[in-house]
Amino acid sequence: MGYHTATPIQSRAIPEAVLGRDIVATAQTGTGKTAAFLLPILERTMDLPPGRIYALVLTPTRELALQAEGFLKKLGRYTKRRGAAVYGGVGMEPQTRALRGGVEIIVATPGRLLDHMARGYVDFRNLRILVLDEADRMLDMGFLPDVRRILSSLPRERQTMLFSATMPPEVVKLSHEFLRDPRMVHVDPAIVAAVGVSHLALPVPSYLKAPLLRELLQDATMTSVLVFTRTKHRADRLARQLQQWNIPATVIHGNRSQSQRIRALEGFREGEHRVLVATDIAARGIDVEDVSHVVNFDVPHEAEVYVHRVGRTARMQRRGDAFTLVGPEEQDDFDQIEKLLGFPIPRARIPGFVYDAPAPPRMPDRPGGPPRGGGRSRGGGGYARSSRGNPSYGRRSGPPRSAPPERGGRRTYRRW
Repeated sequence: MGYHTATPIQSRAIPEAVLGRDIVATAQTGTGKTAAFLLPILERTMDLPPGRIYALVLTPTRELALQAEGFLKKLGRYTKRRGAAVYGGVGMEPQTRALRGGVEIIVATPGRLLDHMARGYVDFRNLRILVLDEADRMLDMGFLPDVRRILSSLPRERQTMLFSATMPPEVVKLSHEFLRDPRMVHVDPAIVAAVGVSHLALPVPSYLKAPLLRELLQDATMTSVLVFTRTKHRADRLARQLQQWNIPATVIHGNRSQSQRIRALEGFREGEHRVLVATDIAARGIDVEDVSHVVNFDVPHEAEVYVHRVGRTARMQRRGDAFTLVGPEEQDDFDQIEKLLGFPIPRARIPGFVYDAPAPPRMPDRPGGPPRGGGRSRGGGGYARSSRGNPSYGRRSGPPRSAPPERGGRRTYRRW
């Protein structure tokens, strides 16, 4: 598989894990921590009788579950250990057949695992090892109640390993509650972010970001490019724009179905798509070995997210490039990234690109209404917000209009 030297998280975690000790490990994405818990799992369960569940790995996203399960197949190729990935967004029947067929290691997202547990498809009586992968992300996504329900159903005598990119108070509390005298393993995130990654900032007006990305992609060395946007809508819009420019691109985010996400990721891995546009759901869920460049189309609000994003390139001690398109309104967020990294990121301008191109013209404002492109006002000059099926949809806000007077002089009002 190309392993020659253990990464810092592997060299520090594996010796403790193979002895069966509980571990709390802090390490950024892309540092080899998947092998740091899968190798000890295989080592400790290799000689146990087959057909019983000995290890459970909980992950926050489907992509991480599939990634870990695929990695397990490679690492455990010459063992008799079998694994199954259990995640939502797809039918339960194939997963049920895999579980009933007898597996020793399960990699699962919390919600779908609870569905199988409720139906009696899993038996954890022989469980020896539990891994909470990306624990901070799991709590950010609201999985803490599900995680507690799962952990309460597991044997108390077990080894528990908790891996997290950051260590917020909720994760610390969780470790104190469910781990016994854990060994602490820490890898400095600032050092991890710097290894193998060449950082470059490209200041540009926000309305010129898409043309600048197009200009960057003229470089033939950008063979496999992962582009991060802040929202799903911007990801969809950017992918469509790139396709219109005849640049092979696809998109992945939380609103895409599981089959769409798998096809997009496989197409990106196999080179069918040169560009994969993604939201931060993919920052810790994509394992593609040969990502040549990461482009931050939008600067993330949180500096730690930047580290997760750029960790998609330069994986396993390779080298890669990270470009960030910085709009004037994003400078404060970018300053926080430099503070976290501990060094200034070089600025550059692309030769030949017209940075002073005029902004696209705004459509004229409606008389008596809010400016086009802005939000609809809630006052008398705007339009009432509502959802489909609401009788007020599209009507002007303000006091209800009166109906014509009925006989007897009474005035009635329409329901609003």
